[in-house]
Amino acid sequence: MSWKAIHRWLGLTVGTLAVLLGVTGAILAIDPVQQAWQAPAAPGDLPVATLVERVMRTVPGVEEIRRLPSGAIVVFSFAGDQPQASYVDPGDGRVLGAWQPSALPRWVKNLHRSLLLGDAGRWGAAGIALTMGLLCISALVLLLRRMGGWRRLAARVRGSLAQRIHVVTGRVVLAVLCLTSLTALTMSASTLGLVDLDTSTEPEVLSVVTGKPDLPGAQFATLQSLAVQDLRKLNLPGTTDPEDTWKVVTAQGQGWIDRYSGQRLAWQDASFAQRVYDLAMVLHTGEAAWPWAVVLGLVGASVLLFWLSGVVIWWQARRQAPHITGNIPLAQADVLIFVASEGGSTWGFAQTLHDALSQGGHRVHTGALESFRTMPSTRQVFVLAATYGEGQAPAHANRALAHIAKLNAIDVPVTVLGFGDRQFPAFCAFAKALDQTLRAQGWPALLPLECIHQQSGQQFARWGVALAQALGEPLVLEHVPRVPPTAALTLIARQDYPGVVGQATAILRFAWPAQGPGSRLRGHGLARFAAGDLLGIVPPGSAVPRYYSLASGWEDGFVEICVRQMPGGLCSTHLLGLQMGDSITAFIRSNPGFALPRSRRPALLIGAGTGVAPLAGFIRRNDKQRPMHLYFGGRDPARDFYFGPEIQRWLREGRLTTLQTVFSRVPDGGGYVQDALRRDAERVRGLVAQGAIVRVCGSRAMAQGVAQALDEVLVPLQLSASTLKERERYAEDVF
Repeated sequence: MSWKAIHRWLGLTVGTLAVLLGVTGAILAIDPVQQAWQAPAAPGDLPVATLVERVMRTVPGVEEIRRLPSGAIVVFSFAGDQPQASYVDPGDGRVLGAWQPSALPRWVKNLHRSLLLGDAGRWGAAGIALTMGLLCISALVLLLRRMGGWRRLAARVRGSLAQRIHVVTGRVVLAVLCLTSLTALTMSASTLGLVDLDTSTEPEVLSVVTGKPDLPGAQFATLQSLAVQDLRKLNLPGTTDPEDTWKVVTAQGQGWIDRYSGQRLAWQDASFAQRVYDLAMVLHTGEAAWPWAVVLGLVGASVLLFWLSGVVIWWQARRQAPHITGNIPLAQADVLIFVASEGGSTWGFAQTLHDALSQGGHRVHTGALESFRTMPSTRQVFVLAATYGEGQAPAHANRALAHIAKLNAIDVPVTVLGFGDRQFPAFCAFAKALDQTLRAQGWPALLPLECIHQQSGQQFARWGVALAQALGEPLVLEHVPRVPPTAALTLIARQDYPGVVGQATAILRFAWPAQGPGSRLRGHGLARFAAGDLLGIVPPGSAVPRYYSLASGWEDGFVEICVRQMPGGLCSTHLLGLQMGDSITAFIRSNPGFALPRSRRPALLIGAGTGVAPLAGFIRRNDKQRPMHLYFGGRDPARDFYFGPEIQRWLREGRLTTLQTVFSRVPDGGGYVQDALRRDAERVRGLVAQGAIVRVCGSRAMAQGVAQALDEVLVPLQLSASTLKERERYAEDVF
């Protein structure tokens, strides 16, 4: 069973009871805080003998003096036949008020310790603590795998809202949860009798009756040398038993003192088990340090957040679980499709490919990559592989690469299609490693490796065209992903640009749903969106959304995109044909990897053509005038200087610090943006040395040219585009 399966099923089953213990633990954490504020703590260096003298002077009938973990002093005494427990001021022995063990109902503590089930419940609580420990270990393994190792543990978390909550919370409190599980098991071992805290018996000691009166405790040498900070409790001898002794209990052990002479009669050191138990008690309850109790309370309450977000993640994964229709048994299929998917979305692409090949008359079998093998009937094999974390395989396929490396190659083409996100340094690394292994083993390929960025349906369709040509048969891959809830947006403004021949462009601005700036577009679980996020648009006559980078955020009160006419483009044709007042159906898709982190560090923005749209959105909301430097590339300033007037205005307002423009189709236009970067090498190096965040948006060829230019420019700093990407200072949004 994989770590992911262990984590999932323990969390869904025993996790419910863990929530109960976490919440009750958070409630019990109130007690140490309250006790710390109810009475002053005794000075740590105050001799116990002095404390005894002050207490005996002000409190009659004293039987026990106890120092609470909070440092407060409580005296137990009798007033006549009535027992009393009082806080006293260690400075003068004055009674401050009555003491109560807890302000909380006793059943809360019993619920936490034994689930209100007595001894059986204590065993159950210990089992839950053990389960929490296993959950913590599995969570650490999965967290490191997701984030790409220890060095990237603090990196930005991507994924759905539930995933971000689950991972970020875990990153903060996982160590404390693991500690509380360990200390709970330690304490349970004693409570259940598995470990004996004190294996020695108390010595049989008696005070020697001399006929003289009791020596005052303030004169005992043992108490004079003992500091209050080491005291646990001090029991005074009874008035009716002349042979009774004083008994002092400290963190180091316990001793007995003759009431008449003040001599120490015996001493027992605390056992190792007792010392471990005492430490576990402090770490588990926070009794000796109220700030730690506050931390424990917050961590205990976080268990509920963990469980709820975990249930949501499980439900989302369950909804996305693969259910391949029309699946032919492997032994009868002539085409095999193997899938490696972490979140489940790659299975949707596999189903699309499966259906298209089946319609072409093929017998197709689709299965998980870890089941990779061929049969005598196999003629073609396709592998659709997603990459997880820092280049790892998805959890279910973590051994697939080693398995494939052991197989003998046959003359059956195996074609690999990778899925990933260019914001990650290890874009499609698992698919690349898989393809390299297959070629090294001698497996042929029908097509070279192709990598799909951010599950792009358009890129998948283009790969389908190449596949149809290679197979020599008609094949159309129109992937229809699950579209989130959509909203109707109304066109309220547009700026048209002539562009080059056949490539008209427009900046389109849409009003909020319900025509109100206070409304919020909700899609894909988002209540807000920012520049750089993606607007998914489903054009009429198609079920496949097209994505456009947003040039606005929710704070702007409108939705704005930049659209260029694509040859045969269904969506771009539809959008450019809109008239004022027309509506579109759209939703928001988060793009957190491209967002600008909140910082005063400079931003180096590099865009070409319509790729300037999200960069314009960043500048538009730069209210705090963070240093922003824009490199814009176009073909002709008269035809495609998108957002030109706005950019000039933002420059005057201080939202944009500097602007460098280049145009490739006019004399002395400066060439391309990568040429401008090389010309400004010293300036670019200076910005990067100051910690600049780099964002690049445009065509794939343009992004590759920019990366190459930066690699050259940053050599003196021993940096490159890839190293900046690893440090989360460089991100691309390419199309």
